[in-house]
Amino acid sequence: MLFSASIILFPYAMFGRIRNHLIRFARHQVGTISYLNLVQEAELGLNLDISHEKSRLNELLAEISEQEHAAGRPLLSCLVKVQGSKGQGDNFYKLCERLGMGEWRTLKQEEDFLKNMRRECRAFWQDQQNFEKHG
Repeated sequence: MLFSASIILFPYAMFGRIRNHLIRFARHQVGTISYLNLVQEAELGLNLDISHEKSRLNELLAEISEQEHAAGRPLLSCLVKVQGSKGQGDNFYKLCERLGMGEWRTLKQEEDFLKNMRRECRAFWQDQQNFEKHG
């Protein structure tokens, strides 16, 4: 049986790489990052053509978001754009619902919800004190 390169990176290491990359992205980049660019730039070794590897990336993004939310910080996953969508897929909005932000369908329809989330995320991480304390 052949194993993909993602087996080499343990989930905790992958978690840290994703979180750190998204923090840097929030501080220094504009717009959003695609799944593919995140995998390549954070050197995760995942193959997004393999469904369980893409699912693992989704799970890691959700775990990061849950921990950030629990700590009172903005969701870093709001910066990751789902290919072929206007911004985020249903799973992101369902995560927001689980975190108590509102009903997912309503959040998805709110034009400014995602825009405001991204702005708040960037503002939080561009603040040097926040970066030094939580980065």
